Amino acid sequence: MALWIQAQQLQGDALLQMQSLYGQHFPIEVRHYLAQWLEAQPWDAIDLENQQEEFKAKRLLDGLIQELQKKAEHQMGEDGFLLKIKLGHYATQLKSSYDPCPLELVRCVKHILYTEQRLVQEASNASSPGSGPVDGTPQKYQQINQTFEELRVMTQDTENDLRKLQHSQEYFIIQYQESLRIQAQLSSLASIPPAERVQRESGLQSRKSTLEVWLTREANTLQKYRQELAEKHQRTLALLRKQQTVIIDDELIQWKRRQQLAGNGGPSEGGLDILQAWCEKLADMIWQNRQQIRRVEHLTQQLPIPGPTEELLTELNATVTDIISALVTSTFIIEKQPPQVLKTQTKFSATVRLLVGGKLNVHMNPPQVKATIISEQQAKALLKNENTRNDSSGEILNNNCVMEYHQTTGTLSAHFRTMSLKRIKRSDRRGAESVTEEKFTVLFESQFSVGGNELVFHVKGRVPFVVPDKVLWPQLCEALNMKYKSEVQSDRGLSEDNLVFLAQKAFSSSSNNPEDYCNMTISWSQFNRESLPGRNFTFWQWFDGVIELMKKHLKSHWNDGAILGFLNKQQAQDMLMSKPNGTFLLRFSDSEIGGITIAWVAENPNKAGERMVWNLMPFTTKDFSIRSLADRISDLNHLLFLYPNQPKEEVFSRYCTPPNSKAVGDGYVKPEIKQVVKVENDPMLDTEGEFDLEETMDMARQVEEFLRQPMETQWSGQQS
Repeated sequence: MALWIQAQQLQGDALLQMQSLYGQHFPIEVRHYLAQWLEAQPWDAIDLENQQEEFKAKRLLDGLIQELQKKAEHQMGEDGFLLKIKLGHYATQLKSSYDPCPLELVRCVKHILYTEQRLVQEASNASSPGSGPVDGTPQKYQQINQTFEELRVMTQDTENDLRKLQHSQEYFIIQYQESLRIQAQLSSLASIPPAERVQRESGLQSRKSTLEVWLTREANTLQKYRQELAEKHQRTLALLRKQQTVIIDDELIQWKRRQQLAGNGGPSEGGLDILQAWCEKLADMIWQNRQQIRRVEHLTQQLPIPGPTEELLTELNATVTDIISALVTSTFIIEKQPPQVLKTQTKFSATVRLLVGGKLNVHMNPPQVKATIISEQQAKALLKNENTRNDSSGEILNNNCVMEYHQTTGTLSAHFRTMSLKRIKRSDRRGAESVTEEKFTVLFESQFSVGGNELVFHVKGRVPFVVPDKVLWPQLCEALNMKYKSEVQSDRGLSEDNLVFLAQKAFSSSSNNPEDYCNMTISWSQFNRESLPGRNFTFWQWFDGVIELMKKHLKSHWNDGAILGFLNKQQAQDMLMSKPNGTFLLRFSDSEIGGITIAWVAENPNKAGERMVWNLMPFTTKDFSIRSLADRISDLNHLLFLYPNQPKEEVFSRYCTPPNSKAVGDGYVKPEIKQVVKVENDPMLDTEGEFDLEETMDMARQVEEFLRQPMETQWSGQQS
């Protein structure tokens, strides 16, 4: 009953819309007196398309009749007597109307409740836009489905009105022909004797006058019917356009955005089944209304009656064509995008799909899709409908494909499986622009005929990459975190401290306050064109190097939380100096792309009683291909605790390589390499306590080569 209470508070146009829901098919008095019962019934549980559900609908109809009769019996007094008669009459009327088709009652009540709910929600949002409930996906889907039900009822209503108009016009034409016959009879009276002529003429004139009065009145009625029907079509098309805006400009655009983010490491964009179902419903309803408008035009041509309807019909025809054109061109989409980076002579694939392909008879004459590669400038010109001629910026092999209709899924799509970029035509680069910054677009084009060649649409899929000159730092943080988690395949993303470290690196800043970076913007040049201060690489090259190192060698350690990573040398020193000797941590190198270093605290061998933080020269992918991080840490006995206080065995032992046995076969012994660091008077340590790993690895490789030689050449045939 809560909904009915709110519905009674509606005002203005919303109130009129609510009132128009009721009539002889379902009196508003029934809604009022049975509000609580009606809102408590499981109308949504009945599938209107399933005839086997009719027994459930019959049960609801019987319950409705019983409730009405019960309500009527309880009416007392003079006013109650009249209401008792009225409610009893409604019970009989509803039983007579819906007993043969109880599912229609369910359809009617569902439409009423859905529309009331929508009107109440819209009124609530308009009065307090900031206080409404959060717009969750299920609620949004329910709203879309409610609007479809409303559109279905409106379309059925105009269909009924159109049939009524057609029948009235047919009867009018019959009567008009009768008036012509009478006129012909009057004209023929001149050839008969006067006495007989007067007698017959009087009767014919009387019939003619009566008929002309009727024709005049009926012509006005027909014009009124036409005008009312045209106005109803206006309202239907307005709601269709609104619904299409929600589905195409909101839901489909959001899907495309998710698809873009998925290509950069975001979650999957999700399927298209729901979107296709909505688009197909739109196509059905738009086409039904278009056919209705065409039938009204035919009736108007068949019986011209001067008035404003002709102009209104022309407007309606243009509107419905515009709506269906927008639907067809917007639902030609790229379901599976080609790779973001294309290489010549390398095969790649893509899939395009028409979401309304199963409707409008498009699949009866499957269209062909062509793929071409064009420059970013050409793509931008296409968006502005500028003439770009037919020049392409390269050549793609196997770039034509016929769309196929898949009966089981109801999809119309073209699968380009073996496309290959044969050549690319590059423009002259200016300034500091590198070859990787020049962007191209794979453009998919096709031509569809709709409704038996009634309408033909030339469609193009793919918009150019939009790379803004600057973005807010928080936006870039979101993208970096998404990319990092996706590439490293980890649920552990970048923490706030990690992002502050990245901001310090990107902006050459020393601030530790995250708020200081919220409104800062970073340009493309800062991101991947200008080298970081004192380095020969950019911010992105450094970050991408970290990603490559992590995903190839250190993924498990990152997931375990063993790698802090995003720290500078001073931060590492401050953290370690408060910990016991032998405490160490892992941080990414500032000076080398894709490098990670071990920092640990220990005694200063050159000054008794003084402690200092040591830093190994960075390990890279090349180093970890020889010996893993876990094995290296296990080799270094002076590393005891992973910061802050975890014994290293607890963290790394499960990743260590089992020790080799001393078994010998075929005169060879398997070598073993171990990480060794000499810290006392070691020339490989610089003045800041950095150990040059490269020199020791050269030595290790020499040892390895030596150990690979046959034993007899090493030890004169001795066996170990």
